[in-house]
Amino acid sequence: MHIMIATDQHAESLGGAQVSIRLQKKFLEKAGHRVSIVAPGMHRDHPHDPCYVDLPSFPITVDREYALTRPGRRSDRILDAEMVQREPVHVVHIQGDFWGAVIGLRYARRHGIPVVLTFHNNMEFGLRKTVPFPKLVTKLLLSIEGRSLGGQMSLLRPDAWRYLNELALRADAVTAPSNHFAALLRQKGVAQQIDVVRTGTDDDVIDDVLASVDREKTSRPTIVWMGRMSHEKRVLEFLQAVDASGANAEVRLYGQGLLLSRAREFVAKHRMTDRVIFSGKVPYRNALEAIARADALAQTSIGFETQGMTVFEAAALGTTSIVCDPAIAAELPEGVYVEPADDSVAALAETIARVVDSTASGELTRPSPNAAESLRQSAQTARMIEIYERITA
Repeated sequence: MHIMIATDQHAESLGGAQVSIRLQKKFLEKAGHRVSIVAPGMHRDHPHDPCYVDLPSFPITVDREYALTRPGRRSDRILDAEMVQREPVHVVHIQGDFWGAVIGLRYARRHGIPVVLTFHNNMEFGLRKTVPFPKLVTKLLLSIEGRSLGGQMSLLRPDAWRYLNELALRADAVTAPSNHFAALLRQKGVAQQIDVVRTGTDDDVIDDVLASVDREKTSRPTIVWMGRMSHEKRVLEFLQAVDASGANAEVRLYGQGLLLSRAREFVAKHRMTDRVIFSGKVPYRNALEAIARADALAQTSIGFETQGMTVFEAAALGTTSIVCDPAIAAELPEGVYVEPADDSVAALAETIARVVDSTASGELTRPSPNAAESLRQSAQTARMIEIYERITA
C-alpha cells in the first residue's frame, strides 16, 4: 500500500507526534509499504527524505521551528501536482488537527480515498493553556474548518470537541494513542468507534541502545526531563520541585521551547547551575541513550498528554519514570514508575527526593525491559496495518 500521512507540522520538527510519525514511517516501510508525509515546509535546516512533501508555508514561532500552510485551492493544486508523480495513494492517514487535517481530508475527498484519523492532541486543554482567548479562537477555528471542508456536520455544541468531531465524521476509522484519551474522546462525543494504537518504541534502536550503553554508577543519581519547554509541560514546576527537594542529583533537561529562557533564569536565580544542565535538542537515539543512562525520567505534564511517549521509552530501556499524570501511569506496566501523591509541586519534590535517596542507597532497582515488549513499534504498526486493510477491503 501507499499511505499518505498528512500532519500539521513537519516530521523533522520538535514534538512527540512528529517522533511518532517518523517511527510509523520506518516500520511501515520495513513491512513493505510506501509512505508520503505531507506537511508545511520547515524554515530551518533539517534532514531531508524523499517521502517528504513540503508545502509552501510561513513560520509561526519565533524560533522558526513550526510553520503553517493555508488550506485552499493553491495548496490543493500543489499537493495534487506532487502526488501525481508518485504511486497511487491507497489510504490517507490524518495525524493533525488543524491545517494538516484539512489539507489531507480535502485530498482524500477529491480522489475518493479512505481516511484513517489519529487524534494526538487534547485540543480543549491545549487551547486553554496556550492562547489568551480560547473560546474566541475555537469559534474562529470552527468557522474556518466549516468553510474549508464544505460545511458543518457535527451536532455537538460549538467547542473544541465539536471541532474534532467535524474531523472524525469525515474519517473511515478513528484511532487514539492511549485508552485514557480514547475514553475522553468517547465521553465528549467526538467518536464512539475508536481503535487504540499506541506510538511504540523503536525496536532496532532500543535493542542497540540496550546493548551499547554503559550504566556505570555515577557520583550522584541522574534525572532527565524531555520535551517542549512550555506551560502545559510544567517545566517550571519541575524545576521548582527539584529546588524544593534539595536532592543531591544531576538533572538534565532536553528540548527547546518558549519557556527555555525563563527556565534558565530560574536555575541561575536559585543557584542550581551545579545540579541542572540544559542539554538542548538532541537526535532521537541520543535522547534514548540519555534515558538509558539515567536513574529516572521525569514526566511532569498533567491532563495534556494523549500518551506520553517518553515514559514508554523509559520502560523499554529499563529506566524508572516519575509520572505526574495518573492517566498516563494507568497505561504503564506495574513496577516501571513511581507516582507523586497529588499534582502539587511539594508532592513532586517529595517523590524526587525519595527516588534520589533510594537510588543512592541502592534500594531502587531498574525495571526489566521485558515488561514493555508489547509497546514496541513493530507490534503497533502491525495493528495499524490491520486497520488500513479493513477500510480498503
